[in-house]
Amino acid sequence: MKLTAVALLAAAIADAHYTFPSISNTADWQVVRQTKNYQSNGPVTDVGSSDIRCYQMKGTPNIFNVTAGQSIPYNAKASISHPGPMAFYIAKVPSGESAATWEPGTSAVWSKIYQDMPSISAGGMSWPTQGAKSVSVTLPRCLRDGEYLLRAEHIALHSAQSAGGAQFYLSCAQISVSGGSGSYAPKNLVSFPGAYKATDPGIMINIYYPVPKSYTPPGPAVETC
Repeated sequence: MKLTAVALLAAAIADAHYTFPSISNTADWQVVRQTKNYQSNGPVTDVGSSDIRCYQMKGTPNIFNVTAGQSIPYNAKASISHPGPMAFYIAKVPSGESAATWEPGTSAVWSKIYQDMPSISAGGMSWPTQGAKSVSVTLPRCLRDGEYLLRAEHIALHSAQSAGGAQFYLSCAQISVSGGSGSYAPKNLVSFPGAYKATDPGIMINIYYPVPKSYTPPGPAVETC
């Protein structure tokens, strides 16, 4: 049976998309909340949608034990095939609740702990994570012990010339942190949705022509100890 041109195009688009289904050496969706695009690989494009939080379809009862200061590989499937920035956020699960069931809602509970930046030359913008199958994030050593949601986010900017053109690929892992100093005090907590606007300069941007002279990531600054 021959594939039609439309079917071939759809398959090519799906192949260019990706998910973030696992951390470290865990199985897919074992400690990462299964996202709505687990089969289609399609992105979130509406920054005002609740999908911009964790893109969650269903949860998982499992929580991954980590140590403050540890580097955690967050894995992409198949790979990050589009140009754009990678960021990581964390949200502390309130006392008495579990990462397996807690829903942050629209509360301002997320802090940014990682943000990459492009290299820019006359020839264009080069992004350090493009083509990567895994991106590692180092947890702050000053985190308080307890359970967290770790949110991975990649923004694909290849079609971001107009509002709604940027593509968000993201997911949330459930982790339990120990060994931290407990002094982590983020200054810029944000909510999802709420942290971004479709017209933010790091979200609505033509990365090809004219080549931008700089890049401003959306959202808050990276928090440090």
